[in-house]
Amino acid sequence: MKSFYGDLKLGILGGGQLGRMLIQESINYNITTYVMDPDKEAPCKDLCRKFVQGSLTDFDTVYNFGKEVDILTIEIEKVNVDALDKLEKEGLTVYPQSRVIRLIQDKGVQKQFFQENDIPSAPFKIFGNKNELISANVPFPYIQKLRRDGYDGRGVKMIKSASDLEKAFDEPSLIEELIDFEKELSVIVSRNEDGVIKTFPCVEMEFNAEANLVEFLISPSTLDFEILQRADQLAMKIANDLKIVGILAVELFLTKDGDLLVNEIAPRPHNSGHQSIEGNFTSQYDQLLRAIFNLPPGDTSAISNSVMINLLGEKGYEGAAEYEGLHEVLEMEGVYIHLYGKKFTKPFRKMGHVTIMDDDRQKAIEKAKFVQNKIKVKV
Repeated sequence: MKSFYGDLKLGILGGGQLGRMLIQESINYNITTYVMDPDKEAPCKDLCRKFVQGSLTDFDTVYNFGKEVDILTIEIEKVNVDALDKLEKEGLTVYPQSRVIRLIQDKGVQKQFFQENDIPSAPFKIFGNKNELISANVPFPYIQKLRRDGYDGRGVKMIKSASDLEKAFDEPSLIEELIDFEKELSVIVSRNEDGVIKTFPCVEMEFNAEANLVEFLISPSTLDFEILQRADQLAMKIANDLKIVGILAVELFLTKDGDLLVNEIAPRPHNSGHQSIEGNFTSQYDQLLRAIFNLPPGDTSAISNSVMINLLGEKGYEGAAEYEGLHEVLEMEGVYIHLYGKKFTKPFRKMGHVTIMDDDRQKAIEKAKFVQNKIKVKV
């Protein structure tokens, strides 16, 4: 491996906000970044040494991009895994490994992995199309998820009654029992090549019901120590069972009976870890770099209470983005704004996030609600 003196080329498949924040952290390690994304105006395009516009799912495009770099990582799972597999066989370091990405690309295979490794998760069934689902007469209600290509809340539908079957997906999907949960949680865990594992403190999440996106999260969670310990243990078990090198977000349901069920996992930086940039001694982006370069993990302890809010495009607005309310919220102490470099907004598009920190947890929450109501992304 080349040294950290500007000649070490890190390739990132995907040029969105996760890649943008990874580049910002990689500068501290003298890492040269190459990025590929299908969008010629991707947020990363002006921040990396080399930007390649190209399809992330085309074999030759991904393969040829990989030949230019020393180590390859992802910021989105929808990539050509066969190309990554070939690059690995030819000696390129690819983290997370292609086999991990292949497993996570298919939610049906992901659920089977949970089942085979005694990882608690909601009961599920797999169907090839809508007709199979209808014929099965599964009791309502339940959640239907596309096996592939669901992202940022897309590819998920609530089926409450027979009338909802008209809008059901007709592609390969799985259905899950509807869980009556108390809270939605997330644990970010890292694992390096030596097998050293480190978790971030568990966070509590609240979702935008209409967009099915994380809208509001609080770190660290104040749930009972025993619950938080179980969440940590589950995240570490999954990372070990996968033998992943990199970072992994483990989303969980805390049921009203006190059980923890794994919802989904993501082998990359995650929306539920953005607050770590200011809120923890080590950010999830720093931790990812430490993991893929086989360095010791950093201290993940929370510095203070932090609340993260996603800045989503307002309903009814589509076009060149303008941000209302920035002046007012920046007058407040402990407010940190991250805009993602996206020129155009549309309803529920992730345009940025804000982290609010305060030693008083309730004050942090109150400030966050003010920020949430004040900043609007319009045109």
